Amino acid sequence: MRLGEYQKLKVIKKVEFGIYLAEHEGDEMRVLLPYKQVPEGTSVGDEMEVFLYKDSKDRLIATTNKPKFTLGGLAVLRVLEVGKIGAFLDWGLEKDLFLPYKEMTTRLEADDEVLVTLYIDKSKRLCASMKKLYDLLRTDSPYKKDDMVSGRVYEFGHDFGTFVAVDDCYSAMIPVHEDCSHLRIGDVVEAKVLGVKPDGKLDLTLREKAYLQMDADAEKVMGVIEEFAGVLPFTDKASPEVIKRETGLSKNAFKRAVGRLYKERRIEITERAIRKL
Repeated sequence: MRLGEYQKLKVIKKVEFGIYLAEHEGDEMRVLLPYKQVPEGTSVGDEMEVFLYKDSKDRLIATTNKPKFTLGGLAVLRVLEVGKIGAFLDWGLEKDLFLPYKEMTTRLEADDEVLVTLYIDKSKRLCASMKKLYDLLRTDSPYKKDDMVSGRVYEFGHDFGTFVAVDDCYSAMIPVHEDCSHLRIGDVVEAKVLGVKPDGKLDLTLREKAYLQMDADAEKVMGVIEEFAGVLPFTDKASPEVIKRETGLSKNAFKRAVGRLYKERRIEITERAIRKL
């Protein structure tokens, strides 16, 4: 049985609380599929595809629900909660996915969206990691020189440049000579393809229009603040849904706009609000 992967297993026993699955009838290694996930009409001997993970009591369990990625894959997940030893991410299953502190590459807050991979730790549990993503990104992008692309910053390689996952899956980099000091890991940027390397990786440059867009977004946020009589009742720590509903911007675009306004000393940021100065 392969933890963190989809596999086809055979129904070998029905019980009151679910069904037991195994690779072959007579196998001692069995896994439970809880009753609420058993398709109607399932019978002993049927074959079904399930995903295997561990429940809150560290027991191997099957699910017919679809996680956002499998072992060794990549996905952008939302941070649900951050604790002293790590963060918990939403990956589409009943049990949240743990991101250990040692596998983070930046400080995280609830509702952040981060690009991670799925691995098995030393305790044989599935965990997320923000590290070692470079070799997992694809190099077969459809983009060519001068194309405009959208990508997520996932690592700062100070000797090389800023590493970006275009479309959250293709390998790209902004050269070290470009100023990326305003960016943080997880930010989504608009960039222009400078060229495509022989190995398929993309070289990018931040487009000038991105700065113009940031100016436009900053003015949009300022307008929303004024609509709230000069006091916006939330900050960039609010959920993406609240930010989108009230400003029409993504959380990352909102953060950049607020950062621009703060730098220009047009606003002040308190724990729960943003005030016009």
